[in-house]
Amino acid sequence: MKKLAFFLIFFSISGLFSTSASAHSNNSEGYSLIEVKDTTLDYELKVDLEELGHALDKEIDQSKLINSTMVQSYINSHIKLYADSVQIEGSIQKSDVEMIENRQFAVMNMTYELHHKPERLSLDYNLFLDDSDPSHANFATIKMDGKQQEKILTYESREIEIGQVSFFQTIKQFILLGLEHIFTGYDHILFVISLLFGVKNIRHIISLVTAFTIAHSITLALATLEIVSLPSKLVESAIALSIVYVALINIFNREPKHQPWLAFGFGLIHGFGFAGILAEMRLDRETLAASLLSFNIGIELGQLIIVSLALPLISFIAKIKKMNWLIPGTSIGILSFGLVWFIQRAF
Repeated sequence: MKKLAFFLIFFSISGLFSTSASAHSNNSEGYSLIEVKDTTLDYELKVDLEELGHALDKEIDQSKLINSTMVQSYINSHIKLYADSVQIEGSIQKSDVEMIENRQFAVMNMTYELHHKPERLSLDYNLFLDDSDPSHANFATIKMDGKQQEKILTYESREIEIGQVSFFQTIKQFILLGLEHIFTGYDHILFVISLLFGVKNIRHIISLVTAFTIAHSITLALATLEIVSLPSKLVESAIALSIVYVALINIFNREPKHQPWLAFGFGLIHGFGFAGILAEMRLDRETLAASLLSFNIGIELGQLIIVSLALPLISFIAKIKKMNWLIPGTSIGILSFGLVWFIQRAF
């Protein structure tokens, strides 16, 4: 019995040592100090250096690891900061190694550029929690406008926020976001212009624009509220095909007259495309309706500006018989863009 007990104790101790030798830093800790200064945000992040190596599946190299682009990418994909609901990304400006309670910690000082001083700041923290150490905890402090918010971020509780965006700031922000989205959405612009090639009178213009607006407003709301969801690859490919379809009509039909149902049908697809940017944002539930409405107003204002600029030129060209080749020729160029976008997005 004594020999049996000896062997049991021996194997238990051996197993304990072997487990300890192979295991990494469970219950790892981290520290976040975030401070907003006018149009910049400073973030000092301290995390267990060994755990960082395990998360990246890399051997620890103090001189290179914490300065690598791999670390930068890992942090931006696992720590998401939202300034007034808009996600921002930072860059590591300085890094070092510090001893905390006899453990090595990677210390990274990051800077986030802001377009304006935010009224509300949110942090979504997922470092290590889903890939290397579910027991990880981060002690976070956010300072903004003389206020301070503190929280221990864990697997069960990963979010912290401070401040509140005013109603008027929300409206202004999302109107500008809608304008920016339509003016940088070249596929949407080309689709609207293609529809204008077939207009006959003011009444026809109003019917097309109204049908397109109602349709994309419906799907924009459904997608943002997560009532209906479609794969982005499918949506973006379908938007490209809508451009191809309308361009083909303009090429082969000498006097195209696009019907409102066509604008409505494709407007439903474009609405899902408009919703893509909102899906990436942390929208405040209390101001969700105002955010959605303001964003849509921004899109409509952008559309009206595009129509106001393009329509007089299209009408002028249509009246000159010697330039009757210009609209089909332009449509061939638009068709080419649509085909290229479809191939890029679908395959």
